[in-house]
Amino acid sequence: MSDAPVPYARPFIGREEEEAVLEVLRSGWLTTGAQALAFEKEFANFIKGPASTGLQCLAVNSATSGLHLAAEACGIKPGDLVFLPSLTFTATAEVIRYLDADPVFVDVKPGAFHIDPAALEHAIENTKNKGAAKAIMPVHYNGLPCDMDSVMRIAGKHGMKVIEDAAHSFPSVMEDGRHAGTIGDVGVFSFYANKTITTGEGGMIAVKDEALAKRMSVMRSHGIDRSVWTRYTDLKASWYYEVLEAGFKYNLPDILAALGRAQLARALDLLEMRVAIAAVYDDLFSNSEHFALPPTGAGDARHLYPLRLNLSALKISRDDFIDKLKEKGIASSVHYIPLHVMPFYKNRYNLNEDDFPQTMAAYKSEISLPIWPGMTEGQVSRVVEGVKSIAAEYAK
Repeated sequence: MSDAPVPYARPFIGREEEEAVLEVLRSGWLTTGAQALAFEKEFANFIKGPASTGLQCLAVNSATSGLHLAAEACGIKPGDLVFLPSLTFTATAEVIRYLDADPVFVDVKPGAFHIDPAALEHAIENTKNKGAAKAIMPVHYNGLPCDMDSVMRIAGKHGMKVIEDAAHSFPSVMEDGRHAGTIGDVGVFSFYANKTITTGEGGMIAVKDEALAKRMSVMRSHGIDRSVWTRYTDLKASWYYEVLEAGFKYNLPDILAALGRAQLARALDLLEMRVAIAAVYDDLFSNSEHFALPPTGAGDARHLYPLRLNLSALKISRDDFIDKLKEKGIASSVHYIPLHVMPFYKNRYNLNEDDFPQTMAAYKSEISLPIWPGMTEGQVSRVVEGVKSIAAEYAK
């Protein structure tokens, strides 16, 4: 067995991706154009399912920009309240601050990583005098869809929009055939370098409402009424354009879109590889008192493998456990440091750790293990043996 370091993540890039990018480089058109348009259509066809009539997809240069566009199009204004889990990456909350609105953090379910509907209801009731409750941003942590039926019910009850942070969740398909990211008003996917498919940097917006789609389409390209691709390639089109809004620069270039199309074509194969690795982990960690397996279920994209340590059965902290893995040449990560303990949000909103007990319990015990397409059996075995040996050495 090789003793070379096992990286935490690595993109699965082959000849198809290389040729797709070279084709764009040779074409003479590098920015947003034919490849991005084709990527949007192919992605929309991939995720269409029940109740997704009229679904459109808009390619963007990051999931962060997609979330910003979604929040702006949904009418989030200064002083409005948007509800989201604290256990998420900072992008989910920061886009709310872009609009001078306020994120309201919500605890996760006991023993899980997803927003707790009961805690969500409680947070909405407790903030009635602090601003207008405008939207909910559930996060499909790890690619496992959260309880969207409850989220949609709560949103409907309070007249709120739902923007799904689906950064982890492609190609999650639930038992009823719906894809995570197609259930709320808007869904946003990520194609960052370590995601389930990658464009290096990039994202995709999924939306069914024509008015929202039109607004986001205009705002992602400087607020201009027509795309550069149309203005420069349609011989009947005029050079003339109009700026309808003070928009943003959020379009996805063709170089990255071509990479995304090649990845999309193999998305189910990549999912199968991650599922196979997770199955090995599940099997070999399941009979130990030292670990709690990640929650799983229908539609789990297995983007992460968030193993939880039973710290009451160990004489080692989570942080030291990670250091011991590193000494064995095994990289790992943590998802996530809760936003309510980050200095900006903690100080601005006077937040306390004790207000989010389930989030803190998840954070303090979680280790994200390597799970990426292309991992060899030897690498998976090294991870398992490394984790188990440290647990055995520091068992109480």
